Amino acid sequence: MKQADILITGANRGIGLALAQQYADAGAHVFAVCRKPSAALRHSGITILDGIDVTAPDAVTRIREALDGRKIDVLINNAGILTRENINDAPAPAILKQFEVNALAPLQLTLGLLPNLKKGSKVALITSRMGSMEDNGSGGYYGYRMSKAALNAAGVSLAHDLKDKSIAVALLHPGYVQTDMVNNTGDISAATAASRLRQRISDLNIDNSGSFWHSNGEVLPW
Repeated sequence: MKQADILITGANRGIGLALAQQYADAGAHVFAVCRKPSAALRHSGITILDGIDVTAPDAVTRIREALDGRKIDVLINNAGILTRENINDAPAPAILKQFEVNALAPLQLTLGLLPNLKKGSKVALITSRMGSMEDNGSGGYYGYRMSKAALNAAGVSLAHDLKDKSIAVALLHPGYVQTDMVNNTGDISAATAASRLRQRISDLNIDNSGSFWHSNGEVLPW
C-alpha cells in the first residue's frame, strides 16, 4: 500500500505538531510547514519546510519547489493566529492580520497547490466554532470570529469547485485545546484533538465535502 503524503501548515507546535507526529507514527510521509521549527519538530524525523510564512507572496512557490511535483493525499491548513479584540479595543491592523493568516492564506495555499493534489486528495481547513453566527453567545474576538467565518465561506466554495476533481474539503473545529494560543487553558490535549481530527479527515468524502464538523464528530451550525 502506498505511503500517504500529508502536508501540514503551522506544524511546529500545538495541534499541527501533534497531527504531524501522529500521521508520521502511522506511516505517512509528512511535510511540516512552519516559520521556525520547535525542538520537538526538529527531533521528530519529519520532513520540515521551514522559514515559510504562509502569508508571504513566495510561500506557495517555495512549498511547490520543495514538493518537486509530488502529489499530496491530505493538505491540512492549520496555521492560525488569535488576538482578543473587544467592543472597546478592536484595532484594524490586528483584525486584518487575522484575515491574512486565518482566511486568505489557507485559500491561496490550497489554490496554489492544486497541481499537487489529485483525484481522492483531501483538504482540511482547521477553523473554529467561533466563526459560527448561530453559536456566538458571548461576542468579542472580532478578528478571530470574522476571519474564521470567512474561512468557512471559502471552504464551502472550495468544496463545490473541487467536487468535479474528486477532492473533498472539510471545515474542522478542533475543540477547546490546551495550546499556547489559549494559554493552555483548554479542556482537551493537542494529542486528543489531533486524534479526533484525523478520524474526521478519514471520514471525509465527496458526499460530505463542505461540512463544518467539531472534531468529536458533531456537525456544527453556520
